[in-house]
Amino acid sequence: MLFRTLVVVVVLCFIGFEVRILPSGRKEFEAVHKIFTVMQVFDANHIRNIVLVGGAKSGKTTLAETMLFESKVINRRGSVEQKNTVSDYHELEQERGISVYATPMHSEWRDYKINIIDTPGLDDFIGEIVAPLRVADTAIMLFNAQYGVEVGSELVWQHVDRYRKPVIFVINQLDHPKANFDATANSIQEYFGSNAVLMQYPVSTGASFDSIIDLLKMVMYKFPADGGKPEKLPIPKDELNKATELHNILVEKAAENDESLMELFFDKGTLDEDELRKGLHIGMLNHEIFPIFSISALKNMGSGRLMGFIDNVAPCAHELKPEITDDGNTLQYTAEGPATLFVFRTEHEANLGKISYFKVLSGELKKGSQLKNGNSGSIETINQLFVMDGHNRQPVDVLKAGDIGATLKLKNTDTNDTLHAVQLDFRIQPISFPTPRMTVAIRGNNKRDDERLGEVLRKIHEQDPTVNYEHSNELGQLLFHCQGELHLATTKWTLEKIYGMDVSFDKPKIAYRETIQRPANASYRHKKQSGGSGQFAEVHIRIEPYYEGMPEPTGFSIRHKDEILLEWGGKLMFYNCIVGGVIDARFIPSVLKGIMKKMEHGPLTGSYVRDIRVIIYDGKMHDVDSNDISFQLAAQYAFKEAFLNAQPKLLEPIQLVEVSMPNELTGEVMTDLQTRRAIILGMDSQGQNTRITAKVPQSQLYKYTTTLRSLTQGKASFTTHFEDYAAMPNNVQEEVIAEHKHLLEEAL
Repeated sequence: MLFRTLVVVVVLCFIGFEVRILPSGRKEFEAVHKIFTVMQVFDANHIRNIVLVGGAKSGKTTLAETMLFESKVINRRGSVEQKNTVSDYHELEQERGISVYATPMHSEWRDYKINIIDTPGLDDFIGEIVAPLRVADTAIMLFNAQYGVEVGSELVWQHVDRYRKPVIFVINQLDHPKANFDATANSIQEYFGSNAVLMQYPVSTGASFDSIIDLLKMVMYKFPADGGKPEKLPIPKDELNKATELHNILVEKAAENDESLMELFFDKGTLDEDELRKGLHIGMLNHEIFPIFSISALKNMGSGRLMGFIDNVAPCAHELKPEITDDGNTLQYTAEGPATLFVFRTEHEANLGKISYFKVLSGELKKGSQLKNGNSGSIETINQLFVMDGHNRQPVDVLKAGDIGATLKLKNTDTNDTLHAVQLDFRIQPISFPTPRMTVAIRGNNKRDDERLGEVLRKIHEQDPTVNYEHSNELGQLLFHCQGELHLATTKWTLEKIYGMDVSFDKPKIAYRETIQRPANASYRHKKQSGGSGQFAEVHIRIEPYYEGMPEPTGFSIRHKDEILLEWGGKLMFYNCIVGGVIDARFIPSVLKGIMKKMEHGPLTGSYVRDIRVIIYDGKMHDVDSNDISFQLAAQYAFKEAFLNAQPKLLEPIQLVEVSMPNELTGEVMTDLQTRRAIILGMDSQGQNTRITAKVPQSQLYKYTTTLRSLTQGKASFTTHFEDYAAMPNNVQEEVIAEHKHLLEEAL
């Protein structure tokens, strides 16, 4: 029975069937993927690399599925609801019903290869958006026809605009009962300016959506009820004036991008279809034209026309700006010369090991090639070469410049690494990933998992560089940095389900700093006699608050000054003002060492001390009993006494926060920020959205992502980074000191 089952599985796979194991455990054979087709080798002119980006629920995964169906890579479309799309194949994605990972796929459309990378729509997974953007030739940015430009769209646009990538805007879900094409198109043009120009518009929306007016070809596409190939019809008379007016706007915009086209436009008053394509192509390359398309990915209406435009008009890799190396040189996309790869994504799969996704930047990559890692210097052999369609791998023997592929089990190669010919030595500038917005403490709930945790987190970081971790000696915690609560939840799922670990997340301690607000003097005599040589040291010191540019101390004879940049920020200015040899010069470093030790564990909360000026001006020593440890101890006790008499102050870390939200939610967000002791620095209106910039204490941002999502129904986003330390309000300082004392008492 087992043998017959295996034979059936092999035969079905060979003819293009896929075996799925359903949650119930029942096997289901589906005619979904044509796995064992012969892969054609495409040159750079016939390869297009696109990335699907946009807010959550804009329909990126559905569009990817439809494009694969249209190009006959699959012969039945899956759906997000049925959990059987090519893109969202991970168990985690199917469990949550959202895209979590970037998924490379490909289609072959009219003698062109289109590499498609589907990306998540939530900013918690921004790393899975930024990396594909770097290697894509064109960004396809989707908008939900119900909502127009959303905060998620704004966040993605920041990265699209940073790379100056060619962009196509797509208004999706025009079949939805609440679709509003005009409002969505207006919001796009309001936010992105006049460079956003209509290529198409629907005759109607909602349940009656089935026709699109194409302003490039000046025809109407009418789709059958189940979508697919449309009928090409003349534009109806009642739409002709509107279509002509919008066509003329498109022509003028295309003509602006080339002098020869502008001359033709002035001579003829218009441009033909080929001339229009040329103008649009140039405009997209210059990031000065953003064509707007109209589709329903769900009903498969308009996706074929979009793919045709990608083939005929969108730029290919070698037309884009060259890659920049670390030493400032450039690398052109060219089929000539030795192969060069840039690794943009790494994935660890239980049954496969390490998968490295790359783009071929130059030359021709063949299976069996030996390449040098420009970052580490190690030699890697490309034993296997694949084109990926979700979790399906199609083996190939060669990939040419401009193409995207994958390989397995590279030993010393990670995301952002460059692989090139052994005789070369350079590195492509790395992808700049967003900094984390949330920090928690993480620990294994048993000794075995606690010991494994660092190695597993390293693998997770390799796969997602927006995740980071560090062991803080200062706080005594393993800190885990991520993008938000959802990001944290998916990491916990990975730790538990993939790596079988039992972990807990805790609230992180805050790295406070201690300083003083006024000068104070103190002295301390350390004396210990226990038979034989004893211990003796006496120091007299003055401490003062330090600030940049302050005058030198007066009333002392300065023998020597040390300016110490502290590892934890701020400075220690140490003045040796000893006269008359009351303390031998060989013991002055011991005094400094003792003060530095005490500054590592401040008197208030055990936090680091900063921005202090210390003057040692008097003391005593003993010819026999004085030694290094004696002066260290005397200095520590004197420093503590002086510190407590100098009006000590706690400093707290301050984050610079930028929050973007729809205009109507500004009040709720502002009120919440004020409860967090925020200092509002400014508000900027950007079309339908508002951006608030504020300084917020780090202690007040714990789980802010959850609160913001709840306040705004997921329609807001924020970024944050460390700004500086600032004095803490007295009442808050008292609470923090009291909590610290309580924890010390509990530990006894």
